[in-house]
Amino acid sequence: MSARRLLLLGPPGAGKGTQAKILVDALGIPQISTGDMLRAAVAADSAVGREAKGYMDAGELVPDSVVIGVAEERLGQDDAANGFILDGFPRTAAQAEALDDLLGRIGTKLERCVALVVEEDHLVARLLKRAEIEGRSDDNEESIRTRMAEYRKKTEPLVAYYRDRGVLTEVSGLGEVDEVAGRVSDAIR
Repeated sequence: MSARRLLLLGPPGAGKGTQAKILVDALGIPQISTGDMLRAAVAADSAVGREAKGYMDAGELVPDSVVIGVAEERLGQDDAANGFILDGFPRTAAQAEALDDLLGRIGTKLERCVALVVEEDHLVARLLKRAEIEGRSDDNEESIRTRMAEYRKKTEPLVAYYRDRGVLTEVSGLGEVDEVAGRVSDAIR
């Protein structure tokens, strides 16, 4: 049986979103990303959504406390009762600890964290190609490497966090999409 309460972890361009969509189709559980959660909370005009909107409208980062509140609302919805795929959340150790507390309050736990591993130079090349194809002029090598440094500083420590909890599996994110999907599928069994 496959794990159904999942976290996809990896640097920008590692393929988390692509693999999440494949898992959504295979498992019939929702992909939950930070951006989607925030936009949905704002659209629903919930109290935490209104708070998030204030930060977003001001162009500021939404604080962890608000992100956790939005996550709690989202993970409590009916479609997440039988599982979920977290993508882009948690991003920090503080968010990971808050997620553990939140999942404990709703009577569940994270079953598997799949970390997609790709060398930085491969990621930069991949993101530059995507930027060229999609016409993203703001994605240049400097901005990409800045995002990579931010990931290493704030999010990469979660690899050790989830390894220590016995739920981490590292998977190579290199290769064709279906090859990576096969490795991810093996990791959640």
